[in-house]
Amino acid sequence: MSNLQSIIKSFHLQDNLNPKVWYLPDEKYMGDPKGQNYKMRPLVRERLLEIANIFIEFLDVNVIINDITMTGSLANYNWSKYSDVDLHIMADFKQFSEEELPLYKELFTLKKTIFNEKHNITIFGYDVELYLQDSNEPHISTGVYSVLNDEWINKPKKENVEVDKVLIKNKSQQWMDIIDGVIENAEDESIDEAKNLIKKYRDKLKKYRTSGLEKGGEYSDENLVFKVLRRNGYIEKLINFTNKHIDKKLSLKEKMSNY
Repeated sequence: MSNLQSIIKSFHLQDNLNPKVWYLPDEKYMGDPKGQNYKMRPLVRERLLEIANIFIEFLDVNVIINDITMTGSLANYNWSKYSDVDLHIMADFKQFSEEELPLYKELFTLKKTIFNEKHNITIFGYDVELYLQDSNEPHISTGVYSVLNDEWINKPKKENVEVDKVLIKNKSQQWMDIIDGVIENAEDESIDEAKNLIKKYRDKLKKYRTSGLEKGGEYSDENLVFKVLRRNGYIEKLINFTNKHIDKKLSLKEKMSNY
């Protein structure tokens, strides 16, 4: 089975939340479709709080934190072996002035990238991905858990969802071909032109996913296609190209040493 087929095959709903992360205090509720009684396992919660605190220290910025939440497929019924632990540090960005905010956003993005690249933290085999999120920013997810307060913010519900796997495969392949073509064209461009081209298609992908989330939620075709591209490395391929291209353009090769 190809990697693409394996990823798409993983898009199905589980009967329960992931038992490594969640438990039901009263076993008679096992399989509860509304997720009303699931609680985060104490050891998992304790470790996530430790990880969050280390990340907050790494930010090295005087920022007031409102909450620490977990979201994504591991806080829902659509978890699989491809899932990540999406740990969000919530802060009200209104605490920064309008002049400061763009700089802080850029700093937080950079810090998140560096932290995630420097650390390989897992919870029972699932990678932990950290993100500093503006608490005013809408987050479209049917499963959001406050790790800080040990309670659900949005309780997950098991929905009746049918995924058109043929459609997802075809649309994913179309985007993969587009990304391959964009990278091939960008290789011949100057640094600035290549950066603009890559940014253009990263923005297109972001809008594509956002529109799907807004109209169809987590199980929209657009969001599932985005998950395919992220899980098979195509999002990372697009993101990493810019740095590789800059390195290539700025490097001097041995045969140029006589100039």
